[in-house]
Amino acid sequence: MSMIFSRLRAGVAALVVVGLAYGPLASQAAEFKVAVSGEVTSMDPHYGNIFPNNNVMEHVFETLVAKDSDSRLVPGLATAWKPVDATTWEFTLRPGVKFHNGSDFTAADVVYSLQRPATLTTSPAPFTTYTKAITEAVAVGADKVRIKTASPYPLLPNDLSAVYIVSQKATADFKTPDFDQGKGMIGTGPFKFVSFARGDRVMLARNDAYWGTKPAWEKATIRIITNDASRMAALLSGEVDAIENVPSADYGKLNQNKSFEVFHKVSHRTIMFLLDQERDVSPFVTDKAGKPLAKNPLKDARVRLAISKAINRQAISDRVMEGLSLPTGNLVPPSIFGHAADVQVEPYDPAGAKKLLAEAGYPNGFGITLHAPNNRFVNDSRITQAVAQMLTQIGIQSKVEAMPFSVYVGRASKLEFSMVMLGWGASSAEASSPMRALITTFNKDKGMGAFNWGRYSNAQLDNALEEALRTLDEKKREDLLKDMIRTVRKDTAVVPIHQQATSWATRKGVAYVARTDEYTLSQQFMPK
Repeated sequence: MSMIFSRLRAGVAALVVVGLAYGPLASQAAEFKVAVSGEVTSMDPHYGNIFPNNNVMEHVFETLVAKDSDSRLVPGLATAWKPVDATTWEFTLRPGVKFHNGSDFTAADVVYSLQRPATLTTSPAPFTTYTKAITEAVAVGADKVRIKTASPYPLLPNDLSAVYIVSQKATADFKTPDFDQGKGMIGTGPFKFVSFARGDRVMLARNDAYWGTKPAWEKATIRIITNDASRMAALLSGEVDAIENVPSADYGKLNQNKSFEVFHKVSHRTIMFLLDQERDVSPFVTDKAGKPLAKNPLKDARVRLAISKAINRQAISDRVMEGLSLPTGNLVPPSIFGHAADVQVEPYDPAGAKKLLAEAGYPNGFGITLHAPNNRFVNDSRITQAVAQMLTQIGIQSKVEAMPFSVYVGRASKLEFSMVMLGWGASSAEASSPMRALITTFNKDKGMGAFNWGRYSNAQLDNALEEALRTLDEKKREDLLKDMIRTVRKDTAVVPIHQQATSWATRKGVAYVARTDEYTLSQQFMPK
């Protein structure tokens, strides 16, 4: 393990970086400018459950249950929650909270916000993953909401940390395009929405009536700069005050100047590849001459294991990630509930991979195209290129097609590809999050498998997850989750690569508490 990553595991590391010298930090009334790396596709807080969108929503809207920098549950718009009986939870709402338009936050807004995701039937990444368990939500007076589930459901508070609360009166008649135009962008959060220029920026103004700690900045601008070099240049030139996802290639320069600081944290996001396991003919699997194969080799567990064995994860960590990743065979890092410590990284074994291919009937391999975003995860397209080279070495002739995430997610969700990269953060702070989103059999009605782009299906695992999601005994639930991770590894349901480390760089005089969930929140950058 590299020295850099060892420091990361010890906690937040503050490094010095090359750059221009700045004068004293501006006053509290200054505008704060931060550059993010992901393309924002929608302003509707219930339409596209993808990270760049949610990162913006965290400024404007709030959830009943919030999370701290280590993804632990803390009070949000609810000050307390408790189970009333086996299938009913009661949430006590925070008093005195107002929406940005001055109207009161009420229990009716909560009920409406929990119902709204199910109405957005064309969403490519639905929030119904977090609301499908709810059978009824009822206002109890002005300050309480009771939420019923069909069976015991201990994860409801975790799920509700992902569902944003909107004003019913202000948004009842609005559709997703209305939100993109700024209509309905009325939350209770620390910033008010000002404007959205697609592909460029989101502009915000401080909510001076905010119930919690008010931001240090009168204005905040979230610049959308997906290119690593351009984002770094914006910081060095003073165009922005902070950036996320510092390019790993620039870390060699970071010790040369004290004009900037960088903050790191190992995230709960696992980078992996999903393989088409449903179709008899897969669209981007060919013979060596480029002709479509009549039989999809990815349906064979031996082929999937061969692909996993062909990948040198430590080399990717050392050479592509500059040590800023933790190679893994798990779906979640060690800090997340349900991590199975006995599931180790798949050893790099190209000879074993070739043997498995021969046993599966592909002694000479085949051809495949790997698809990936080129502006979403740290070094996403470079990781994919490295994996393609490794697969080619065992006879799977591979090429890469990378594209902007806004295009990629739509096409991948329509199952247009054969082998796709995806990064998934354990948003519920336990292993059930990737299990129900990526691994369980796709079932739109149940809200399961929303991102199961490989269409892996295992009825036994589905049943185990359903049991885990209704099990109140934490030890039993943890054991079930660990067993599920072992099954995922045994079947090579997906091919995990690593957990990435996330980094933020700021101009001198600005501090940030690095977050496990990777959010870049203007309200949490502070002058020091």
